[in-house]
Amino acid sequence: MPHDETPAPTQAPPQTQTLNRSSAGSSAARLPAPRLPGPVDAGPAPWLLRLIAVGLVLAALNLRPAITSLGALLEEVREGLHMSGSVAGVLTSVPPLCFALFGVMAPRLARRFGAGTVVCAGMAAIAAGLVIRPYVGSTAGFLAASALALMGIAVSNILMPVIVKRWFPDRVGTMTGLYSMALALGTALAAAVTVPLTGALGGNWQSGLAVWAVLAALAVLPWIVLVRDRTPAPGQPAAVRPGRGSGAAVGSGAASGSASASGSGSADRSGPASVSGPASADARSSEAPALRITRSRTAWGLACFFGLQATAAYITMGWMPQIFRDAGVPAGTAGVLLAVTMAMGVPLAFVIPRVAGRLRQQGPIVVVLGLCGLIGYTGLYLAPAAGAWAWALLLGVANCAFPLALTMIGMRSRTGAGVVRLSAFAQSTGYLLSIPGPLLVGVLYQHSGGWGLPIALMAGLMIPQMVAGVLAGRDRTIEDEC
Repeated sequence: MPHDETPAPTQAPPQTQTLNRSSAGSSAARLPAPRLPGPVDAGPAPWLLRLIAVGLVLAALNLRPAITSLGALLEEVREGLHMSGSVAGVLTSVPPLCFALFGVMAPRLARRFGAGTVVCAGMAAIAAGLVIRPYVGSTAGFLAASALALMGIAVSNILMPVIVKRWFPDRVGTMTGLYSMALALGTALAAAVTVPLTGALGGNWQSGLAVWAVLAALAVLPWIVLVRDRTPAPGQPAAVRPGRGSGAAVGSGAASGSASASGSGSADRSGPASVSGPASADARSSEAPALRITRSRTAWGLACFFGLQATAAYITMGWMPQIFRDAGVPAGTAGVLLAVTMAMGVPLAFVIPRVAGRLRQQGPIVVVLGLCGLIGYTGLYLAPAAGAWAWALLLGVANCAFPLALTMIGMRSRTGAGVVRLSAFAQSTGYLLSIPGPLLVGVLYQHSGGWGLPIALMAGLMIPQMVAGVLAGRDRTIEDEC
């Protein structure tokens, strides 16, 4: 009879079975456990995302008018409060000081109260400071009220990338470009219309400064909704509610902080590390203690580059209208010239991060921006009134070192934890380094009786800025050096 040729299965000896089971077990032990997807909410309602987008734009519009509106009316403020040039220099140094001191507090406050709540409080602080400072009647009170407004600006400025990363994780570049454009627009708008607004309000400089509190009060409204909101961020497990005390949400946003602010160029390089799940976040956190960032030459180069570009920016915002006015340019035109300088940041904030993200080294961009600054300051020294529009444009290009600095922060680390440390170190150290610059310009202006020495100082600072930027723009990461 035909029979089946297939051999019957043989049973392995017990020892072999035991060995196979132990080998399989040890292999399984070495493999990572599969991550089981948990229940995920559909995400926030479209109306809520639209409201957050409106809140971002309104908040960004308020991040610079407190500074540039003062620059446009600095002469009137000095006369009204009987300030000397040195005291006015102290006044123009207050913004970087407040950004260095209060910006460090922003992540901790956001972890405790929620990022939306802190931004809401920041907008309220801006409104209160702007409405109080023109009417206090003393230099000390004016400085204190300015510090209150700048405190709100500092914490909001730090948390804007956090909000973008949390609520728009798939549109970081687009939303960052949107609020960056709004920030530049608010800066330019305050510089351009403060003097005409003051004239329309009866020529009273107090009213010309206080009117910007209305815009800040308007920005509070959309954030009130987020104070009580407990909707999880898109793609976040429903069990994790990023409301008050949401360390996860703030951590992921802070990990992308400056990378997000730099636009799509840095977001493309560092974004995937920043948006990975809790397991990778824990892994990055475990690497953080071994990173001694002060040993990195790149980190120090970035800190110096950030500080020097901030010095140039705050000198420009605080003193450039006065330079033009002393050269015979009408007050209204001087404000418009400052607006032109600030408005250059609108298109270039989109272009520079994208170009920088495609280059292995960002040194050439640093040099081009520095040369524009040198030519602009030289022209400001030789013919401040005759070539005023050209110098304003060139200095506007030079001031776009800010988005470049943020782009390089995002590109000089491999991990989200490294970006957090590098951003905190570079920005805090940089803002501290920028404090003496505007003060020194005020002292030189008062004691020399003209703008020759201050402008020479501004031009001279372009040289170390270019050196530090080339050092920071090399194709390496802080992990390589630490």
